[in-house]
Amino acid sequence: MSEHPSEPAARVQPRRGAAAVLALGVVAALAFMPSVPDRHGGQASPPSADAPAVTVLGDGSTSDTGPQPGQPAPVRLGPGERPPQFVVFSFGSPAEGDGHLFSRARGAARANGADVTFFLRGVDLLPASVRWQYQPPQHEVGAAAVPFPADGEVRATLQQVGRAWLDGDEIADGFIGQFCGPKGGRDWSTADWRSEIGQGYSMVNFWKTGTGFADLPPLPFDYQTELVGGRAPCLEGRENLLPAEQDAGWRYDVGSRDDTARWPARTDGIWEFPLLATDRTPQAYRSAFDRAYRGTRAPLVLDTDLGSGNDAGLQAAEAAMKDLCHRDGVRCVSFRQLADWLDAQDPAVLARLHTLAPTDAPDPAAVAGR
Repeated sequence: MSEHPSEPAARVQPRRGAAAVLALGVVAALAFMPSVPDRHGGQASPPSADAPAVTVLGDGSTSDTGPQPGQPAPVRLGPGERPPQFVVFSFGSPAEGDGHLFSRARGAARANGADVTFFLRGVDLLPASVRWQYQPPQHEVGAAAVPFPADGEVRATLQQVGRAWLDGDEIADGFIGQFCGPKGGRDWSTADWRSEIGQGYSMVNFWKTGTGFADLPPLPFDYQTELVGGRAPCLEGRENLLPAEQDAGWRYDVGSRDDTARWPARTDGIWEFPLLATDRTPQAYRSAFDRAYRGTRAPLVLDTDLGSGNDAGLQAAEAAMKDLCHRDGVRCVSFRQLADWLDAQDPAVLARLHTLAPTDAPDPAAVAGR
């Protein structure tokens, strides 16, 4: 997805409350870790002919290696131009277990020219031996609705996270404990969500302190800057979650299931992206694509959970990538890239796209003007 801008891209708003949310999470559970990454005490590695300069952050868990590779510049629609058909492939529970599903998903994305989103969970970087570091809202210390990983799995996952970012993929927030229903996301207050988000920042920003794996290299990105959106477990609790996401300065939320193929809307500055198809067959994915492509051209989100060895779900996503990402007018992008494109558009054009009924095909002249 290579583009050249016809005008400057929309500027990203500063991360207003991320540091405050991070501090809340640290106070809640990880008080022994620094509350804010130490950018003044970072160690700069000398540049070489093959690699950019690296500034190590905080305890050495993350680093600043410059802009993420392979990111396209968003371009505003021109007069009479039809919107592209965006397809977002996203993956939950991206832990590199015995089935190697995380690395397989990365490989499929590279093979088909797709940039994808991985919803990293804090629990994926917290070994079972130190599970007590997590203080989940409304639950006992060290509790989670999913198993904590072994040391080897955490090490393998960390390697895949860094490689995914270098591939151009997005690392987003899948939250930590995966609690649903009573005492889970459905019942959490905004303060509970702030704690969950803050602890998630800490588990990524300070995984070396949390795990003791001091021998591993830092992740090649600054998570404090790169994290701009997330997807809550079971898509619950959005009313109280959205204010916490706003405090963190996030740009989008994946928070509902909707098969009507409508263009995203923004609430209080946050893009709301629906999941149009989740863990289905290749035929179901193709049908959902055809409805969007022939109708509104609304972005299509194909989400796959990699947890519990979901090989069948990944196979369907792999087949869909191979089928869809090579078609004319189709762009397989991450949620962050989709938000970048939406931010670059004329608000009046987006408003007209959002009013289209699910079966309406956008008239380029009516939508983008002549």
